[in-house]
Amino acid sequence: MTAFTQTLDAAWKRTGSLLCVGLDPEPTKFPAALAGRSDAIFTFCRDIVDATAAYACSFKPQIAYFAAHRAEDQLEALIAHIHEKHPGLPVILDAKRGDIGSTAGQYAREAFERYAADAVTVNPYMGFDSIEPYLAHAGKGVIVLCRTSNPGGSDLQFLTTDGKPLYQVVAALAAQKWNASGQLGLVVGATFPKEIEVVRGIVGDMPLLIPGIGAQGGDVEATVRAGRTAAGTGMLINSSRAILYASKGDDYAQAAATAAKDTRDRINAFR
Repeated sequence: MTAFTQTLDAAWKRTGSLLCVGLDPEPTKFPAALAGRSDAIFTFCRDIVDATAAYACSFKPQIAYFAAHRAEDQLEALIAHIHEKHPGLPVILDAKRGDIGSTAGQYAREAFERYAADAVTVNPYMGFDSIEPYLAHAGKGVIVLCRTSNPGGSDLQFLTTDGKPLYQVVAALAAQKWNASGQLGLVVGATFPKEIEVVRGIVGDMPLLIPGIGAQGGDVEATVRAGRTAAGTGMLINSSRAILYASKGDDYAQAAATAAKDTRDRINAFR
């Protein structure tokens, strides 16, 4: 089995893209043709995936959007579809788990065995104990919340400890002490490009999952210039709503493809 970071590096090179397509399905925003279908969530997301795969380096389903609609089986089917039809494009399960011990171990099994995700997002508030159980799954990625894109993230992430903001301490721990598997990454929001640059300086070439462009208003140029590695990669720049709901009509898949291509091209303009 190829490790997450190797798969991701190969995807960056093969696709020429840093775009991660977020899959946050909300049935009230689906086109009328899908109304009432028991498999509407799977069908919508599958169509988006197939339409945008040529322009993406990865996909990021948000588990809450499936679980809230009792659609976990559709999430399983969707990830299986991505692996079968678009091999080499890693799937990051956006779950933001943050427990410890045997409970974290069960969350890790859920992400990597039930859903067969290539990586999962986790919350480090409880320290290394909330990271370690995921490392038992060889080759799987663990992407740690660091400097999140929401305004309230500053409530905790900018608290000073040992003379440094907490997010910088998390970045250093993830890049060094915690990264026993070599498969860790960090979440850093596009709404804070200065912090992206700081984190990049701390962690070297570690992958950064960067939400916040598109509907959240993050600046693409500032994000790319702050977060790119010397090789012009190192980032999974996520866009969800701006791609998923580019059209509410029957042309939703084609509109998503156009939005994904445009986003990829805007990102690449500054690499």
